[in-house]
Amino acid sequence: MRRLLLTGASGFVGVNLIPLLRNASFEVKTMGLTREGDYRLDLSTTVPRLQENFDVVLHAAGKVHTVPKSEDENEIFFNINYRGTMNLCRALDKSGIPKALVYISSVAVYGLDKGENITENYPLNGTTPYALSKIRAEQFLTDWCTYHNVKLSIIRPSVIAGPNPPGNLEAMINGIKTGKYFSIGGGNVRKSILMVQDIARLLPALIENGGIYNVCDSDHPSFRQLELLIAKQLKKRPPSSISLPIARGMALAGDLLGKRAPFNSRRLLKMTESLTFSNEKAKKILGWEPLSVLENFIIQ
Repeated sequence: MRRLLLTGASGFVGVNLIPLLRNASFEVKTMGLTREGDYRLDLSTTVPRLQENFDVVLHAAGKVHTVPKSEDENEIFFNINYRGTMNLCRALDKSGIPKALVYISSVAVYGLDKGENITENYPLNGTTPYALSKIRAEQFLTDWCTYHNVKLSIIRPSVIAGPNPPGNLEAMINGIKTGKYFSIGGGNVRKSILMVQDIARLLPALIENGGIYNVCDSDHPSFRQLELLIAKQLKKRPPSSISLPIARGMALAGDLLGKRAPFNSRRLLKMTESLTFSNEKAKKILGWEPLSVLENFIIQ
């Protein structure tokens, strides 16, 4: 049985992965912010004292993408995503070098707001604090794993779906639940989404092969498809649709209100431009067939 260290065990991804990894015959030790973990600490400020060595490290710890409201919040991304990664590797230097390390990065590294079937060959043009912190973490891990002869896999998901998801899916669920969500222009925009279970399904092949992969389902569901799926599970009426001109007016008003506004031109762009990524490399090299989000996304 392979010994695996999971960082970020108290986050959305970690909580959902723990039972799946244990069922896949990994001996799992967890690192996170809650007392239930085997190692309770903040990687952004602490170099862990690991009591054992591991065959595999699944590095899921990180600060998720939000819009920072101050320079201090900008720095948090680097502290958690980049310095936290360095602190983890410093600990592994002392406790024992793993055979494989899998890092959960993000498609934010590409710096795109729109596009279709973006591949891993696209340049890393991300400029937000979140994107830059992920790029620097990827670069650090590439150098560290090369030096130590560790098989490195970097996966770049976009939105991750699963029970009680955070971020944009959480906002959509809460909006539909309270009747405060409106579809824009028919909801035809498509986004790439990954079921959280697929990270566990991918893990054995990632350990074996290494590499950098965009990971998402093959359907790239539209906003309207997601809206109808969520409304059905909540037993709510599908959200009403507003026209694009009205949405633009609301966005301009939000721009005037500044960072306090829940809706602005940047958010409108994300809701009216498709952004999808190619999963062909992962399917071909890893022999992976992703789960369909529309068939497997169950909210709780």
